[in-house]
Order: sequence, then C-alpha cells, then structure tokens
Amino acid sequence: MADQAEVAFATTFLNTLSTQPVTYADDYQQPPENSLRRVPVLGIDLPPPPERKHEVISDAEGISVTIKSLKPAASFSLTIDPTDTISDLKSKLAAQPNAPPADVQRLLLKGKALVDTKLVKEYNVKNGDTFTLMFKPGVEWDPSKPTESPSSTPSIMLIDSSKTPPPTGARKHQRIPSVVLSPSPSSGSPTFEKTIDIPLTLDASTSLPEPMSTYHTTVAKPEFWERLRAFLSAEFPDESDAVLAFEEFLRASKGTLTASEIAKIRDEVGVIGMAGT
Repeated sequence: MADQAEVAFATTFLNTLSTQPVTYADDYQQPPENSLRRVPVLGIDLPPPPERKHEVISDAEGISVTIKSLKPAASFSLTIDPTDTISDLKSKLAAQPNAPPADVQRLLLKGKALVDTKLVKEYNVKNGDTFTLMFKPGVEWDPSKPTESPSSTPSIMLIDSSKTPPPTGARKHQRIPSVVLSPSPSSGSPTFEKTIDIPLTLDASTSLPEPMSTYHTTVAKPEFWERLRAFLSAEFPDESDAVLAFEEFLRASKGTLTASEIAKIRDEVGVIGMAGT
C-alpha cells in the first residue's frame, strides 16, 4: 500500500510540474545537438539575361513601287508604307491623275493576285517592285480621259403635289407628297448613265373631323336618356321589358356615342351593363 501511495504522489507531482510554464534565462542558449543543421548554399554563376531588341518601324520610310497597266498602256509611281493594306494601295493609286477608280482595280505581283485585306509587308514588297494593274470584266478605262469614282449615294427629291391641280374626282383636304430616289449623276462610269426613278407615294392625307350633328348633340345628353327611361317605364308594365327596350335603343345609338358619353348616361340613368358596356 505504501508503494502505491508513493507512485500516486509522484505521478500527481509530475503532472503538476508539467502544467507549469518553463522560464528561461536571458542568456540561455539551446544545445547545439538540438539545433537544425544548416543546408549549405552553393553559389552558381548565372549568365546575364539577354537584352531585348526593339524593332522600330519608321513610318517615314516608304517603299517606292511602280504600277503598270498593259492594256491600255499606263504607268504610275507610288510611295507606300509596309503597314498599308492592298486596299490602301488601290486608294492611293485612284488619287493619282487619270487613274482608274479603286473599286475596278485588280493588282497582281509576280503573277499572284493580291487580297485587299492583307498588308503590303505580307507580300514581301521591296523598293522598285512593279505591280501589274488589271480591271474588272466589262470595265473599259482610258488613261487619256479624267475619271471620277461613281457615287452610289441616292438623292432624294420631294415633289409637292399640292401645287399641282388635283385630278377630276379627287378628294379635298388631301396632300400627297411624292419621293423620287435616283442615283447621283456621274460622268466617270458608263454604267451609271441611265437614271432610275423610283416613285414613292406617301399618303399624307389628313381627314378633317366632321362637325357634330344635332342628332349626336341630342343623344349624347344624359337627360335625353333619363326622359326615355321614364317613358319606357310608363309604357311597359313589366320593368324587365322596359330595361330591355332601353338597351335596344342604346345599342342602336352606340355607333354615334363615345365610351365616355355612354359612361355618363349609365351613371345618370342607373342601368348597369347596358349596350354591352
């Protein structure tokens, strides 16, 4: 029993000591065997990173090219940029005196047709290169005559028919303007010499409101229907017959009355749901 008591006391004492915080002195140093070993770092010489080469494209430097047409014989000299598209090249050529319009041009380089959306530098164009100029089928171009690119913007002409005498049997209070669409005249392309007129008639007639007749003025008064209701009640012994006759009269006049006027009559007479309202 004594041994067990000592073991229990020792266990309790050690547990109590383990719960107490450990305080180290200011000059405490951990034993070297408890410290982590340092991993040696070897110095490796790395080459310096390569320098970035910035490609500078100067817009001021252009490429001088020649554009020749075999039939008819003509030659043009242009200065273009590598970043220009083939469409830009055609526009620059069209700006030259006596040059064909850009929309009829077909350019070839070394027998290869050029695409309008591609850049000049994609075809590896160099100074002194010569382009071959061809045209769309059916287009005839004469370099001795000045040409202008046709304009497809239609012109709109308004014709006021109110200034002209109306035809026999025409209705009054009617004004019908006419719109004629035609392309702008141009002297550059023979395909636009014929003017196409498209008559477009706009019905702008405005009907004047008819004057209110004496019949409508009378039937639109709620007092008229109040007197009619009293008359029908005196003529028909059965009240349902009087209401039925009243609704028949109101249905016959419904085409000349507005919804607001029918509502006023209903409020005045006190008949609900008459004439389908």
